[in-house]
Amino acid sequence: MSEYQLLFEGTPVDDDFYGQISRLEVEENADLPGAISLTLPVSVADGELTFVTDSRVGPYANIAVVATAPDAGDQCIFDGYVLTNKVHLPTGTAGATLEVWGQDATVLMGLTERVKVWSGMSDADVAAQILSSYEFAADPSNSKEPGPVHSEDEHALVQRDSDAEFLRRLARRTGRWFRVVSADKPGARTGVFASPSLDKPPVATIGVTDPATSAVPVLDFAWDAARPTTVQTRQVSLTDNDQAGVSADTSDSGLTLLDERGLADFTGKERTVVLTAAADTAALPDRSAGLLRETGWFVRCEGTADVNVLKCVLRVGDVVELEGCGSLLSGKYLVWSVRHTITTQAHTMAFALVRNALGPEG
Repeated sequence: MSEYQLLFEGTPVDDDFYGQISRLEVEENADLPGAISLTLPVSVADGELTFVTDSRVGPYANIAVVATAPDAGDQCIFDGYVLTNKVHLPTGTAGATLEVWGQDATVLMGLTERVKVWSGMSDADVAAQILSSYEFAADPSNSKEPGPVHSEDEHALVQRDSDAEFLRRLARRTGRWFRVVSADKPGARTGVFASPSLDKPPVATIGVTDPATSAVPVLDFAWDAARPTTVQTRQVSLTDNDQAGVSADTSDSGLTLLDERGLADFTGKERTVVLTAAADTAALPDRSAGLLRETGWFVRCEGTADVNVLKCVLRVGDVVELEGCGSLLSGKYLVWSVRHTITTQAHTMAFALVRNALGPEG
C-alpha cells in the first residue's frame, strides 16, 4: 500500500476520493517547474458532468500532494495551482475522464512581465528581494555564493520578462538552480537560488548486485564525452583602456567532484569553448564557471524504484549512493528529476541521476 495525501486549498480530501482517482503523476525536475497530472472519472449527475464544474479543480485552485515512505517523514512533493482541464467525453459518457494539470508555485511568479533595471545588487540580492515579495522563504544556500554586484558603469542588469523567467535565466548563466519547493507540508514554500550541494550524506543506497534485496529492477547508465572541459572568456572592458581586454579562462566549475575523475581526467583530452557574454568584468568568472557547471553533468543514470522498497521519497537535489555497479559507475549521484506515479496500491519513482565524475579505472 502507498501512503499519500491529496489536498485542495490546504484541506485533505476524504477517503472516498482516493478510490475515484484514475491516475496521479507528479514530476520534480531541476530544469523545469514541478508539475502534476490528475485523472478523474466523469459521469452524469442531475444533468451535470461530475468534477468538470468542481471548484477544487478550477483555474488557479491550489492542489498539493504529500507522500510518506515507511519509517520516514512526510514529503510535500507538489504544492501548486491548477492551470488546465481536459475533458474526454465519449458518446454515452462511458469511459469519460477529466485530466487536471497544474504547475508548482513558480506559476505565481509568471503572471506579470516587468521591465526593470537592477543596479548595485548581486544576483543573489536580486533573487532574495524577488522571492521575499512572494513571501517565499529563502533557502540557506542562496547566500553561499552572492556573486559580484552589477554596476551601471559596465553592464546594467535589466529585466524584461516575468520574475520566474528572469530568475531562471540568472540562475542558469551562473550554474545555479532556481526552484520553489516545499519540504514536509504544503504552504511552507522555499525559494532556491543556488548551486546544488554535493557534500550532503546520501539519503538512500541503491544496489543491483542481489536481485532479492535490490531496490530497483534495472539501472541504465550513459556518459557523454563531447562536452567542454575548458572555457575561454574574453571581453573588452568598458572601464579599462587595455586593448587586450579582460579574460576569465577556467577549467574549474567550482563544484565538488562526486568521484575521482572529472571529464578531462576521464577522457584524457581537453575540449575548449569560447564564451562571449556582455557582463561586468567581475561577473565573468562566474559566467565561465556556470557554463562548466551546466555541461559538467556528463554521467547519467535512470531507473525506477518503489517507495516501499527503497523506503525513501526521492527529491530533486538529494544525493544517493549506488553500489555494486563496478568501480567506474558506483558512488554518489545527484537526483536530477523524479516522476512519481501514485495509486492506492503503489508509489513508483522514475528517477534520473547525474554526476560530474567517474570512479577509477577497474
